Amino acid sequence: MGKGAKVKDQQKQKAAHDKLVAAEERAAVRLLGDFTGALRVDPGSGFRLADVDPRATPAFTGDKLAGAAALAACEDELADLLERLFAQSTAGSTRAVLLVVQGMDTSGKGGIMRHVISVNPQGVKAIAFKAPTKEELAHHYLWRIRNALPAPGQLGVFDRSHYEDVLIVRVHQLVPEDVWSTRYAEINEFEREVAAGGTTVVKILTHISKDEQKARLQERLDRPDKHYKYNPGDVDERARWDDYMEAYQAVLDTTSTTGAPWYVVPADRKWYARLAVQQLLLGTLRGLDLQWPVADFDVELEKKRLAES
Repeated sequence: MGKGAKVKDQQKQKAAHDKLVAAEERAAVRLLGDFTGALRVDPGSGFRLADVDPRATPAFTGDKLAGAAALAACEDELADLLERLFAQSTAGSTRAVLLVVQGMDTSGKGGIMRHVISVNPQGVKAIAFKAPTKEELAHHYLWRIRNALPAPGQLGVFDRSHYEDVLIVRVHQLVPEDVWSTRYAEINEFEREVAAGGTTVVKILTHISKDEQKARLQERLDRPDKHYKYNPGDVDERARWDDYMEAYQAVLDTTSTTGAPWYVVPADRKWYARLAVQQLLLGTLRGLDLQWPVADFDVELEKKRLAES
């Protein structure tokens, strides 16, 4: 086979492959349901975290392969909407989106950053909150959070967040109860202020089972390329599992508001958690009705000037 014929054959094979992939993605998209309705914690609904099956796949009837196809199929739309969000800021819009991701260790928060948010890194401000520094401890606990909020046009992503101050702080009694117990109301007021400034707040709890967490920690120990992810303190925290579940339930009960609801994402299946977060984010962005800003110059005149230049 000559070089030209070989190239044509490769092109034909690629076209056939692309056609097959496109068909699989279209089929997978048809399996998507209402993730927002299925996963939202409505205020006053009596929601119980203990009733959520961490291996469930609400609003999606496909398997792992279909989930990967659906995720890929929606990446272009997500990137487009994020670009529109940024474009509007160049015309004076103050709108932004803040995605808060909380969850127990190994519940897939990092994977969500890599597989969902990476579609438009230029318009994303992602921050992984660690233990507060001395400077941060010298300020109100919301000080570092305010400093990290997304600018207009950005998608801000918090890997852990201000909720650590009513989760780990509560479980370990780092401050007295009469201090941390007042923070739920403070957080609600803070999020109302953020929303009033133009930022839509989307809060995700990646809900993993204790058995699945153990399996993932074991994998980190078994694989040298995963040792850097392992923290011996994670085993100590497992002893406080029930305390953390109680703390998370309190967060859902007191801070899932109409303006900033929580979404509980079953996370034992990594592929599903990534798909669910993508769909929740897409639903939020679609709801903003993001249009391209109108040019503030004479387009036809500029075309003429460019042609003559």
